[in-house]
Amino acid sequence: MCYNFCMGKNILSNRQKKILYKNAGILIILMIICAVMVRSGILTGGETLEDLAAKQQQASGSSENTSSPDESSPLQVESLPQDTPDSLPPLPENGSGQPADGTLPSAGPENDAERSTVNHPENNNDLPQEETAMEDRVTYQEGFYYESLSDDIKSRITGISYPADDTSAAISYDTLRYVSVLYCDFDGETRRGELICHKAIAQDLTEIFCALYEARYPVEKICLVDEYQGDDNLSMEDNNTSCFNYRALPSGRLSNHAYGLAVDLNPLYNPYITTRKDGTVNIAPAKGEAYADRDQTFPYKIDKEDLAYQLFIEHGFTWGGSWRSSKDYQHFEKEI
Repeated sequence: MCYNFCMGKNILSNRQKKILYKNAGILIILMIICAVMVRSGILTGGETLEDLAAKQQQASGSSENTSSPDESSPLQVESLPQDTPDSLPPLPENGSGQPADGTLPSAGPENDAERSTVNHPENNNDLPQEETAMEDRVTYQEGFYYESLSDDIKSRITGISYPADDTSAAISYDTLRYVSVLYCDFDGETRRGELICHKAIAQDLTEIFCALYEARYPVEKICLVDEYQGDDNLSMEDNNTSCFNYRALPSGRLSNHAYGLAVDLNPLYNPYITTRKDGTVNIAPAKGEAYADRDQTFPYKIDKEDLAYQLFIEHGFTWGGSWRSSKDYQHFEKEI
């Protein structure tokens, strides 16, 4: 008996073996069926293992975002400061229209498509409201336009920069144009300025001041000389850039400003210098005496390397700084 057991005989009968194999087969088939049903979601309420894993991963990610959002979180994006029209680049340290390295700034985009990308803050609360558009308004770019004089503008200038009685005047309202521009002041802030000029140079001034603005060229003020009761000296002392003013020269001849054909730019830093017959020097404005020596280096000085000089010359203007008998460094005029 021991021998038969050790040799593996008589352990299971053939009938027992068949029953064992049959039960094992049934068990294997049931295990396969259950695995398929779990995989397909039949036994888990329609959720597959992949679904459960995805849910767990999503829940984990949501928990992390709630406790410490990263830089790509929507909350972080919304908290970023938005670009505003007033976020202009800082001015160069030398305070001029030129960069500190001496290279000339660009005069601005060369075509309308490029110009359209420049931000012009029309809704800036610091900017005065625009005049109601005249029928002949010509818009060069947003914030830059010219048009005939409105009744409001006429009332503002009549008796001040424009003669109260124009019956014998050398120029009429119809010959003049109101020009609205944007400019970058000495603090780097965007302002809206206004000029009155001869209609023949209205397009020139619009293009020139647009290019200056896009280059962030600093201009302290641009307003009508009427804000100074037509007093040219007060306007210059306040460093106001202006154009039209119906006034005569000391010789009695009308100034080109009387025709709206001349512009004085940043006049305090670019004075008008003449030498009298007795050899004494007259500087206008008198407060600009410190800037009469053009060999010095100081902010806002106009010379032949200056962007404003180059733009005005390109548009056919002449510069008073090139005159022989006198020097008018603020002055640009155009013959028509």
